[in-house]
Amino acid sequence: MTPIWIHSARIIDPATKRDAIGDLYVNDAGKIVPALSAAAKKRARKIDATGLVACPGLVDVHVHFREPGQTHKETIATGSRAAAAGGFTTVVCMPNTSPVADNAGTIQAIKDAADRDAVVRVYPTGCITTGMKGQALAPIGSLKRAGVVAITDDGDCVQSNALMRSAVEYAKMFDLPVMDHCQDHSLTQGAVMNEGVMSSRLGLRGWPNAAEDIIVSRNVILSSYTGAHIHCQHISSKYSVELIRRAKARGTRITAEATPHHIALTDAALEHYDTHYKMNPPVRTEEDRLAIIEGLRDGAIDIIATDHAPHTDYEKDREFDNAPNGILGLETSLPVTLDILVRQSKFKLPHVIDLMTRKPAQLLNLEAGTLAEGANADICLFDPKEKWLYDAKKGQSKSANSPWSGQTLTARVKHTIVGGKVVFENGKIK
Repeated sequence: MTPIWIHSARIIDPATKRDAIGDLYVNDAGKIVPALSAAAKKRARKIDATGLVACPGLVDVHVHFREPGQTHKETIATGSRAAAAGGFTTVVCMPNTSPVADNAGTIQAIKDAADRDAVVRVYPTGCITTGMKGQALAPIGSLKRAGVVAITDDGDCVQSNALMRSAVEYAKMFDLPVMDHCQDHSLTQGAVMNEGVMSSRLGLRGWPNAAEDIIVSRNVILSSYTGAHIHCQHISSKYSVELIRRAKARGTRITAEATPHHIALTDAALEHYDTHYKMNPPVRTEEDRLAIIEGLRDGAIDIIATDHAPHTDYEKDREFDNAPNGILGLETSLPVTLDILVRQSKFKLPHVIDLMTRKPAQLLNLEAGTLAEGANADICLFDPKEKWLYDAKKGQSKSANSPWSGQTLTARVKHTIVGGKVVFENGKIK
């Protein structure tokens, strides 16, 4: 492997508290080193990074790559390429595939596909319940041995509190975080968007915040009761943010994520019935949006995760009630997040990088998220000022369901390096 010399970048590594203009070196074993020998420097590929930011490869703990069974929407190959194009070097796949990932055999098939086809590091999760039906626990110990990094019924939510208690107790025994999609089904039957003034105006069935708040409350109580780590996915409600904030102040092992779309959009975006804005949980009010941003600012919400959810054009091009939930997220996450948090909300850039690198890696105990000496050379190089037109149909994903398609975004990934290998460079997969 050719050594790499990244010259004159702004190096931001929250894990080592580094933020300075300098050089970054990668040896021929794909590791970060403090310097290269004179001979290695002569062989090295030198990247002029003047004006660019070099940070750890981004980490996303919430993606849907649809393989096995839904490969018309996405595959591990195409999803990993979309990740690389977005600066991500490590992603965690949700188990709501077809068949669902509730057994060691399916987990092994996913790992084999990742080893064969992925250009970034792909980790699997396993289901909480068999068939993701919420009726009986999946074999958590077997899933752990098969290599899952967490368990979740994402795309669904375990409705039985007794079953969820058993799940988190078993997960704690196996040192597995439980990631929960917080939704009380009894409050969301037929619901397609946030419940409020806009849903009334559009004549669409509303989805109340309470459907999320009730399950977040349940998870706080169960985590307090059992000592298990429960992670609340894609938080969208102001009251949920406050519930998590208070629980953390008491020392509860509860964590949470926010998506770029929930910090950027509100239900006002649905006024034209555009299904590219339909997602689960729905985008909510400006009050909710600002509360999520404040949660990211003060640590009530731990990380950014995309909930990358590909769907084909023909699936999304239906009546609003019948279209599936979900949007693409990987290729637009960095520019959208920087726009909302840094430019609009005045977060410091290292804080935002931390939300997308060190903290998500730490949350699931992944070997990622740092540029420390000896670490894997997983690196994202981006231009924080470059403006570019995003066209989802020309992106790396197999699908194109993005509300940002056709918009000009600011901040563009220039190089993505995984284990010392350049996998994405100036718009192209290598």
